[in-house]
Amino acid sequence: MAAPPKSPAELLATPVQFLKGVGPQRAELLEKLGLRTARDVLFFFPRDYQDLSELASVADLAEGNLTRLRGTVEDIDQRVSASGNIVLGVLLAAEQGRVRLIWFNAPFRRERFCLGEQLLVTGKPKLNGGMWEFAHPQIQSIDVEEQPAAKLLPVYPLTEGLNQGQMRRIAAAVIEAYVDALDDVFPDDFRASHDLWSIDQAMQAIHAPADREELEKARRRLVYQELLVLQLALALKRNDQHSRRSAPPLEVTGKIDARIRRLFPFELTAAQSRAIAEVAADMGRPHPMNRLLQGDVGSGKTVVAVYAMLLAVAHGHQAVLMAPTEVLARQHAATLERTLAASHVKWGVLSGGISSSERENLLRELAAGELNVVIGTQAILQPDVRFARLGLVVIDEQHKFGVRQRASLKQAALDPHYLVMTATPIPRTVAMTVFGDLDVSTLDDVPPGRQTVYTYLVGQDQQDKWWTFFARKLREGRQGYIVTPLIDESSEADVAGLEQVFESLVHGPLDAFRVGLLHGRMSPSAKEEVMRAFRSGETQALVTTTVIEVGIDVANATLMTVYRGERFGLSQLHQLRGRVSRGTQPGYCAVFSDAQTAEARQRLEAFAVTSDGFRLAEIDFELRGPGDLFGTRQHGLPPLRIADLARDAAVLDEARRDAQQLVASDPTLATPEHSLLRQMVLRRYGRVLELGDVG
Repeated sequence: MAAPPKSPAELLATPVQFLKGVGPQRAELLEKLGLRTARDVLFFFPRDYQDLSELASVADLAEGNLTRLRGTVEDIDQRVSASGNIVLGVLLAAEQGRVRLIWFNAPFRRERFCLGEQLLVTGKPKLNGGMWEFAHPQIQSIDVEEQPAAKLLPVYPLTEGLNQGQMRRIAAAVIEAYVDALDDVFPDDFRASHDLWSIDQAMQAIHAPADREELEKARRRLVYQELLVLQLALALKRNDQHSRRSAPPLEVTGKIDARIRRLFPFELTAAQSRAIAEVAADMGRPHPMNRLLQGDVGSGKTVVAVYAMLLAVAHGHQAVLMAPTEVLARQHAATLERTLAASHVKWGVLSGGISSSERENLLRELAAGELNVVIGTQAILQPDVRFARLGLVVIDEQHKFGVRQRASLKQAALDPHYLVMTATPIPRTVAMTVFGDLDVSTLDDVPPGRQTVYTYLVGQDQQDKWWTFFARKLREGRQGYIVTPLIDESSEADVAGLEQVFESLVHGPLDAFRVGLLHGRMSPSAKEEVMRAFRSGETQALVTTTVIEVGIDVANATLMTVYRGERFGLSQLHQLRGRVSRGTQPGYCAVFSDAQTAEARQRLEAFAVTSDGFRLAEIDFELRGPGDLFGTRQHGLPPLRIADLARDAAVLDEARRDAQQLVASDPTLATPEHSLLRQMVLRRYGRVLELGDVG
């Protein structure tokens, strides 16, 4: 009796081992790429394409012009020049002649080439003794079995033991055998109105496009689908928060507002007042506020957070402020102590640095409702931390916490309101994706009185001059930071590097001054003592890591020195610069760097001439992408497979509008025409965004 035919879902779940051209051994290699089923291979998109159209011939070459040509390896030689350099030469037979590819001092490349291999070469030719030479060109191997008519060959991510030709043949076989099993989540009329190709047409063209026009049409269909599914998930999450979850309504009255504002010894900025109005309106509703407060360095986010916490306390509820580091938590505590000096609000600090008896007493007061506000680190997330009436959760530096950590501070009956803050201005497209389940308030002005920070890029030959200036300012009574990059706060080698910088300074240009040392491996009590000494002025300079990146506020610190500036992102450099000029004196920031790449130099030059954190965030995003800025993996969202948030901003806008309209008309995507979309949303984002019960 013949086995019944497999359903489309069963076909797409076929293990890669049983795909044409794979087998057990190659299946293990595909597993390393995250490819386990036929469906995985279908959605394993090329990272690039070899463009075999418009290739130059040898007769077309012109000195210094960027050129691309195709040729076959005829000879490989390696020799030592008279000057002692190792020179690798590859002779290539191309259309209408031969060219030579050369590399200096790169003997490891010798094993990369073999006779008869076809190469795609990109570089700037130079005529040398009647022969055209390409020095250190970009090269790509072309599989000789590829269809000669193909003009765009897909280039896939690979792992050791798997080459492009093998991956291309596997993908082509899977497309041929399984693409018809894919359901098209979009009805015909929806595709027609949005100018979208069918899924099978798009899949075939993304893996084997006939030309650039076909590639772009295929890419648009797949990018739109990916972004729409994400935006639908976020819209469903927001709808769920607004319609199905309850929070205590904490309305602001004129009396409460006046009582809170009296505690601030300064006039609030227009942006702070606007953000407070948005926060207060959210907290006055019977469903949880989920708001992101973003602002440039020194824009006064903490004031908005304190207002929100006091609004919760005014209604008899508790508030918690969670910070990613002990140093930042202590800084918030110092701010709260000053602000609440004339208040009856009872507050405490819960972190890894307090004694067991202090912790026990604090937990008892929290559970009994005797403590109004608690500030702390991830220690607040421990299961024995219980609140009597939690009304508000404030999370500082939101991107340093995952989605599940943010969601873990809940009560059994009511959800608290959430206010999450970031001092890293967020590019618009990132805000619409990584933070798309949140409403956004932006502080786009700076409190009056903030001073200018003068920024310098300092090469090796100028460092002595900088340290002379640094020492002069210390003698005038100022203080300064010296920051070194660490790959890993817990790495002994990294800490040793930091201590080496410390030793070179205290026995060198700063030998006449009191210098402190701060890093992540120190005990909480030791960190607190170092910061106390610096705040009080006992210590004049502080050698540290990015542990002081956010929230540290020492008005007398006007000097910032950053070692190895090329190791930092733009937004991180901007945060470090924001630690100085917080008082009445101007600030000075020097970035030491021996940046070797054009991208690193471009980033540092932009930093030196731009003080607008929002503009720097956009530049950083364009240069480095969202992952480096906001750690999307930690945030919990699966990585995008094909969409590029910088390139596809217009498609993202379209997908967001469409998702909001779909959810407005069908709040749980329950209608039959949306059932496939709902299944895709739940499969991709149901767990991370807790959408399992939607629909």
